[in-house]
Amino acid sequence: MIDGSAPMIRLGIRAAGPFAVVVGCYLLFAGHNNPGGGFAAGLVFGAILALRTIAGFHQPTYGISLVAVGIFVVAAVALMPLLWGDPLFDQQVLSVEAPLLGKIKTGSALPFDLGVAAIVVGTVIAALDGLGAAQFAAGAPADADRGERE
Repeated sequence: MIDGSAPMIRLGIRAAGPFAVVVGCYLLFAGHNNPGGGFAAGLVFGAILALRTIAGFHQPTYGISLVAVGIFVVAAVALMPLLWGDPLFDQQVLSVEAPLLGKIKTGSALPFDLGVAAIVVGTVIAALDGLGAAQFAAGAPADADRGERE
């Protein structure tokens, strides 16, 4: 953990957070037809969560639950076409005419990419939880003890 004596690092991580979320959202929404997708977006979201955890902003939890939800969404999107007699993983495309945005096309690849992103982010959170639990179990010094040892 980065303690309070590193304000520039904490400021840099705090400033990079919104930018990383925008980049992750772009990769998520543009990724099926262009480079990116759920995996790349999940890595960006997971990286910013890891940096925020290391900086001490918060400790994310429920990583395994997020992985389970992601697996359920991916499986549902994969199996849904079988209900209509289509092949496994067949993509359905929806086209909507929006008043200000014009024609918007989306498909079943978007929920699939959301599920993949949830799996990747959940895995990163579970890894952070595991590393934090291992550090706590090993008897890592508390913040008050750290000053005496340095």
